[in-house]
Amino acid sequence: MKGLALPALLIGFICPVYGQKIDHTASYRTISSDRYIRIHYENDYFSTTDFYYTQGINVEFVHRAISRFPLSSLLLRRTQKQMKFGVASEHLGYTPTSLTHPEILVGDRPFAATLLLKQFAVMNDSSRQYRVVSSVSAGIIGPWAGGKQLQTSIHRLINDKIPKGWEHQIHNDIVLNYQVDFEKALITSGKYFLMNGKVGGRVGTFSDKMHAGITVMSGLLDNPFKNFLTSKNNFRIYVYAEPLMNVVGYDASLQGGLFNRTSPYIISSRDIARLVFQYNAGLVIKVRSTYMEYFQSYLTKEFELGKPHQWGGIRLGWMIIPKK
Repeated sequence: MKGLALPALLIGFICPVYGQKIDHTASYRTISSDRYIRIHYENDYFSTTDFYYTQGINVEFVHRAISRFPLSSLLLRRTQKQMKFGVASEHLGYTPTSLTHPEILVGDRPFAATLLLKQFAVMNDSSRQYRVVSSVSAGIIGPWAGGKQLQTSIHRLINDKIPKGWEHQIHNDIVLNYQVDFEKALITSGKYFLMNGKVGGRVGTFSDKMHAGITVMSGLLDNPFKNFLTSKNNFRIYVYAEPLMNVVGYDASLQGGLFNRTSPYIISSRDIARLVFQYNAGLVIKVRSTYMEYFQSYLTKEFELGKPHQWGGIRLGWMIIPKK
């Protein structure tokens, strides 16, 4: 990887770029352990809206034993580098701007839901301060993902209006995706400030995208490139900001599945916004073996008649301390 850092960053800023909804492997979310479990919950309720990307749930489990799973052979790895291996399950839900209309809202976002299983690996080089994350995802988009049932149950629980229109959602199709992200520390100042560059790409049946951006972290923090596996610090608190520029190639949550073209309503390719800006900002607190985070995200419009969108979320994680 030596000598690839600057070219990779330059290529990322010049070529098509991408952002994603749940980015659980970002450097600013590093847990300094190779054994932990973390739960991610995102909802536009945190930004007092209820449309577009309406909810995301991710549960990840990291453990060195996962390196022996069959799909690990598809992930990028080098024996002389620090490594983490994990698996995750993920559910995402999307709706139009109104949940009270049973008919198709032409020009609005289609209903869609995905259910994914993911295996990932994080490769870290503490001497050169870069990291490479690779992941393979498999699952389904469509009614079998249970988006209608989940949103309806939540709305009943909080005594909110029952959503209408899910019968027009994107139809069932297969999701297979492969993703690679590269991050490199650019400016470091002890344990109080860090700036790094980020590029990556994703290909598959669900989305074909790439991304580039900058991450800034400030506060009492661990360098995620150096304190990658172990940290003796019992308390950390910091804020982060991450602007990302995105160019979209294909998005099944808008355009329908790649193989099943029978969805009752989709956004046509000519109406997809190819250049999309995303901004993430949050607060992270680490106390002993516990990880806590609150964040907000902003996204410019994803299709011609769309509008900007905002959501927020929380994350809770716990290190698994091996028994002696």
